Amino acid sequence: MRHLKSGRKLNRHSSHRLALYRNQAKSLLTHGRITTTLPKAKEITGFVDHLIHLAKRGDLHARRLVLRDLQDVKLVRKLFDEIAPKYQNRPGGYTRVLKLAERRRGDGAPLALVELVE
Repeated sequence: MRHLKSGRKLNRHSSHRLALYRNQAKSLLTHGRITTTLPKAKEITGFVDHLIHLAKRGDLHARRLVLRDLQDVKLVRKLFDEIAPKYQNRPGGYTRVLKLAERRRGDGAPLALVELVE
């Protein structure tokens, strides 16, 4: 039984899955929206929401926790100085997943658009 085993494995081992989350989060925070498969999109929203929630705190420890995941000083600075202040009065739900009508060519995987809520 899989009780209390949350999250999708996405056919990857844990270090590969963490690298995937980090790369997708970097792309989303850099560009504001990305197109990916639906299961990846649903998983990445919680990861990015947690990073933005930490950035809203604004203290040194939160900055170090975010830097541990993003590993890009310029992006962390952008997150803390530009992105997080926009969501200061918002209690959660910083990302949105929109299902796209088209499917990926080749394997027919369902696609989704992940974007930051304005």
